[in-house]
Amino acid sequence: MRVLGIDCGTERTGYGVIESDGRRHKLVATGVIKTNPRQDLALRLCDIAKGLRSVLAEHRPEFAAVEDVFFAQNAKSALKLAHVRGVAMLAVAEAGLELGEYSPLEVKMSVVGYGRAEKQQVQLMVKSLLGLSEIIASEDASDACAVAICHVTRMGTAVVAR
Repeated sequence: MRVLGIDCGTERTGYGVIESDGRRHKLVATGVIKTNPRQDLALRLCDIAKGLRSVLAEHRPEFAAVEDVFFAQNAKSALKLAHVRGVAMLAVAEAGLELGEYSPLEVKMSVVGYGRAEKQQVQLMVKSLLGLSEIIASEDASDACAVAICHVTRMGTAVVAR
């Protein structure tokens, strides 16, 4: 199965597309959709939507997954993040894909086995799980791959539980 993971951010939205049979994962594509922080939020959201639509059209995933908004100390930042997440969810819905939503704790548990893992630990485990020779340099792209891996893992347990 092919899964798109999305790590939402107003300046940098990471994406990772993986192929998986449920046990072995292979990286298809990864990257970051960057926006100009000096632009109005509405224009930045448009750029993110356009970038995600392009990734969806090019790589044709069967499923997609995003991280839930975590509770931030800064309410304004959390609201902006929620806007980006809404745009991502819309792009996925327009593509007709099933969407998985996972908390940061669930993603870290699936990938590292520890819900309070640091960014570097996530990057190292993503490298290992995808069989890469080097870590994915962008934390945003690596986190997006972790979200995709989490989705595959959770889907596998859902199938077994039935």
